[in-house]
Amino acid sequence: MKEIKNPLLKSIPFRNFFFFSTLSLISTVLFSSLIQIVKIFSEDGMGKVVEIPADMTAKDLCQFLVYKSHCVDDNTWALVEHHPLLGLERCLEDHELVVHVQASMNSESRFLFRKNYAKYEFFRNPLVMTFFPEHMVAWCQETNHTIPQSQLLQNFLATSSCPEIQGHLYMKEVGRKSWKKVYMFLRRSGLYCSTKGTSKEPRHLQLLADLEDSNIFTVITGKKHHGAPTDFGFCIKPNKGRGEMKELRMLCAEDEQSRTCWMTAFRLFKYGIILYQNYKIPQQQKTLLSHFSTPVRSVSENSLVAMDFSGNIGRVIENPLEAQSAAMEEGYAWRRSQRMNILGSHSPLHHSSLNSVIHMTQLWFHGRITREESHRIIHQQGQVDGLFLLRVSQSNPKAFVLTLCHHQKIKHFQILPCEDDGQVFFSLDDGTTKFTDLIQLVEFYQLNRGVLPCKLKHPCTVVAL
Repeated sequence: MKEIKNPLLKSIPFRNFFFFSTLSLISTVLFSSLIQIVKIFSEDGMGKVVEIPADMTAKDLCQFLVYKSHCVDDNTWALVEHHPLLGLERCLEDHELVVHVQASMNSESRFLFRKNYAKYEFFRNPLVMTFFPEHMVAWCQETNHTIPQSQLLQNFLATSSCPEIQGHLYMKEVGRKSWKKVYMFLRRSGLYCSTKGTSKEPRHLQLLADLEDSNIFTVITGKKHHGAPTDFGFCIKPNKGRGEMKELRMLCAEDEQSRTCWMTAFRLFKYGIILYQNYKIPQQQKTLLSHFSTPVRSVSENSLVAMDFSGNIGRVIENPLEAQSAAMEEGYAWRRSQRMNILGSHSPLHHSSLNSVIHMTQLWFHGRITREESHRIIHQQGQVDGLFLLRVSQSNPKAFVLTLCHHQKIKHFQILPCEDDGQVFFSLDDGTTKFTDLIQLVEFYQLNRGVLPCKLKHPCTVVAL
């Protein structure tokens, strides 16, 4: 046993020193178990390291990142588990513990912070059969009995009822590069395939995956990395697996609607009423806040009054309508000043030049990205109706393109500049409806469908952490 050379510790008996060291070690372990280090990446590839408690959920972490990034918390932000080598990703459910998920991830895997408008779209959208086509849904006990549309979601959430999803899927054979088309059934107890045609007899059903011990992922590089027959791949991955190919159930649907149906049903079967509570709690919070006649503000803010400084002497604006109008005018003036800052305050600019660049600070403007890149962003953020972005046209440098999602299909509309009385306008309907700038154009089509298949509802947003 070596002697302790530190003079500060000579007076302490070794057994006491050992006791103190053990306490210190225990406290260090306890502290490290309570606080964890997590690295989050944004769409631009930049990472941010944050310290989080062990009991922090995905929803809590998203709210923290929204606050730090000065974004609007509209319950559409998501934490994405991304596996680049496997080409897989999934959005964490709001109630999942981030630390638990991180413990099951490989070293090359990462968390991404992004928008996902489709996270609860099946609760918001009254057209349930958009997500669950009638030919894919049936009772487990009765093959010919379909479920009424009004009761479909309730049956998915209830533990007593037992609907199922059925249909043909392509499945990658284990240990091979080939894919095989088989008939499958998704139930609360798991995913099954029929070994004999479309037979549902128990002796012909083979269990492929248990829902409790697995998670469902979108395959983002199916054709390239896995030789998938279509672009609509998904994968069932065991929670405790190492992420090896032999552990994965690689599947592929015929179209986007079928893939959405299988993946949505998987989530509903696995989490049930918890999923609905995740959706409902933020909605209830918004309802409570809406009961306040005025926004909650600090004491110092409550002492403020509207003032008019347009004359030689300032005056208090007592009329609420006049105060609101003044506030809107002030906001408009601020926006104009911000636009001027983009161009530089030292260069004299014509009004038309200003209008041609003021969109650059908008979240929905993505600059000079390719058509394929716009498709990727739309896919990642949910493919819901009204999801859109604007980009610079590749074929015409003076024009822009509106990329819009409708019925899970991506459409492109060219926005062309046109001149009238020496002033440049923008239009996407050959000059029938003209706008002085792209912000005005977007705001119009957010309120009016016009020539578009639907209104602009959800801007594709990319936020740098």
